[in-house]
Amino acid sequence: MNLVDSIPTHPAALSGKAPRALRDRMLFWGLIALFIFGLFGLISATGWQETWDELRKLSAWQVGVLLALSMINYLLRGLRWHILARRLGISLPLRYSLLHFIGGFAMTITPARVGEFVRLRWLTRMTGWSIERVTPLPLADRAFDMATMGLVLGAALLISGQGNISAGIVAITAIASAIVVTRPKLLIKLVEALFGAIGRWPRPFARLRQAARSMGLFSAARTTGPAFLLSVVGWMAEGYALYLLLQWMGAEVSIATATFIFVFATLAGGLTGAPGGLGGAEATMMVLLAMNGTPLHVALAATTVIRITTLWFAIAIGALVFPFSEALSHKSKKV
Repeated sequence: MNLVDSIPTHPAALSGKAPRALRDRMLFWGLIALFIFGLFGLISATGWQETWDELRKLSAWQVGVLLALSMINYLLRGLRWHILARRLGISLPLRYSLLHFIGGFAMTITPARVGEFVRLRWLTRMTGWSIERVTPLPLADRAFDMATMGLVLGAALLISGQGNISAGIVAITAIASAIVVTRPKLLIKLVEALFGAIGRWPRPFARLRQAARSMGLFSAARTTGPAFLLSVVGWMAEGYALYLLLQWMGAEVSIATATFIFVFATLAGGLTGAPGGLGGAEATMMVLLAMNGTPLHVALAATTVIRITTLWFAIAIGALVFPFSEALSHKSKKV
């Protein structure tokens, strides 16, 4: 039974889902409204003209470079997704994996990480596997992201001299979480400890335990090596994009500092729990830029541009790819 078949169709079940869907939509649009309101408030506080002048400094080719660097990150991480999928035993062509990975970006700022669910739905349709069997894939993908960002953040922290205790804590937490997730024995013990503490929902915990066993597939060096290399290059491309943007706007910030700011803001935004890190990532980036001597109106303009060329660009290309991934999942034969 695939995910579509498992969706309840009983009127009572559907009536229970309707309020939840409405609540998710309200949360989604509420976050967007708060983001826009906060952005306009900051622009008003720093001065419309100053911020607009900074934005006007950018030419079309410079925006193209920023988008290209973001695309490099997405394609490299999509290739990592493909490598992890093949290691799990999913024998789909690379173009399918890229469509799945990028198509999931369309759901980036939806609650409850719907993008991961959509990717899993496409995989269960195309492979005929159960959701428990494919669940280790997004877990491993997220673990490599966290570990890489933690390593890049730690390296940038040392090189840039940003002696921030909170940054070190975030880096250590990211790496520790990734170690736990990619080590099945540790993950199984954690799942069992959580179940022992809660004492409820045995079936979901049993599924988590089964998924944890499968995580051992991704711990081999022939998998972790390429996965880490692709991840490091991808996230450094985003840090380099912020560095270029700041240089074009006249801010004197080193590559290491720009990378540190971008990665830390991304992690901090994710820790807020808001979809896509909305609000938290922007606020963190602006504060860090200001702390490093960037004028407030420049920090605001740079933050706005870099979030458009990363987060919103990902959502845009995800929305373009999504219909193709959805149609493909219905037409393809099971592997």
